[in-house]
Amino acid sequence: MPFSSLYIHVPFCERKCNYCAFESAVPREGDADLWLEMLEREFALRLAAAGRPRLATCYFGGGTPTVLSGPQWLSLTKLVERYFDFMPEAEVTVEANPNSLAAEHLLTWRDWRVTRVSIGVQSFDDAELSQMGRLHSARQAYGAVSAALAAGFSVSADFIFGLPYQSFANWGRTLREAVRCGLSHISLYQLSLEEGTPWASLDRDTLGDGYAAYRWAQWYLPRKGYRQYEVANFARPGRESRHNINYWREGEYLGAGPGAAGYLAGLRYKNFGSLRRWAAALADGELPVAESEQLPFERSAREAAVLALRMTSGLDRREFAERYGRQALDSLSASLQKFPRDLYEDNERGIRLKKKGMRVANLIWAELV
Repeated sequence: MPFSSLYIHVPFCERKCNYCAFESAVPREGDADLWLEMLEREFALRLAAAGRPRLATCYFGGGTPTVLSGPQWLSLTKLVERYFDFMPEAEVTVEANPNSLAAEHLLTWRDWRVTRVSIGVQSFDDAELSQMGRLHSARQAYGAVSAALAAGFSVSADFIFGLPYQSFANWGRTLREAVRCGLSHISLYQLSLEEGTPWASLDRDTLGDGYAAYRWAQWYLPRKGYRQYEVANFARPGRESRHNINYWREGEYLGAGPGAAGYLAGLRYKNFGSLRRWAAALADGELPVAESEQLPFERSAREAAVLALRMTSGLDRREFAERYGRQALDSLSASLQKFPRDLYEDNERGIRLKKKGMRVANLIWAELV
């Protein structure tokens, strides 16, 4: 089981946001303790024949990891230490929400191994935050970023564009504030209307101009020292997310917790999303896998291409051909020829999307898979 990345899903939120389709729920009394107990069982089952993996990256996502209390976080860190070793310069990231990030979190993380804090800011406009169902204000977001920076962490923040009735001026103000705050990493996501969320039935005609918002971010952020290294991600030099880069380069990783996904020995899997169904499987001594898939060779090649084309560095022709064969590479090039050449580059070294291609990446990826 040669993986060096670990993802742990914390399935709790204080309230579901109007756009959110992630696996999470408001915890009942005892849920966090149940999650910790069964997380240890999942580690024990998955690592029974693997020894102690040595991690290069570890990521705590959600949900909202800051719903856990300081003592619960201390228990979690001790649990991880029982089952994993860490490389000397390991990257350890924790997601946080401004309304629940507290000093006890920052102190516990600083005393342990955490190096990055990723804060779900989403907007610096109070009206937009209220509209999304967020539980924090812009002022709280500023305070969370400042506190994490003062504690010595590398700080990333997420922002959403294309919100209902979002003006270009509001989006511009949010990005300028993101730069002013001193963030080292900025992630931008266009609003997606997901089934099962309160916003699933929104009139699409009310949504802001996502193309213009994203195009402006591509122009503005590099001028402020943030290099775009992936379709949704911009970072100061050396502050890219190594954990996410491992995903996009098809690195193997262990996913643990309700709703977590993983990729091990060529097998992709996803755990049960329900806390109780996940816990029940583990209580019976079974892996809590809801679905798994060993990708056919051709599909694996196409997925590898899509993942590589998420990054601005693109796909290395020689590496791809060595892994998947010249025929797969030629098929990929042929598929891309359906698109205008101002969207991508295809030369002897590799294939990559240009900035303009990043703006319509979903259309390109749909053709490739």
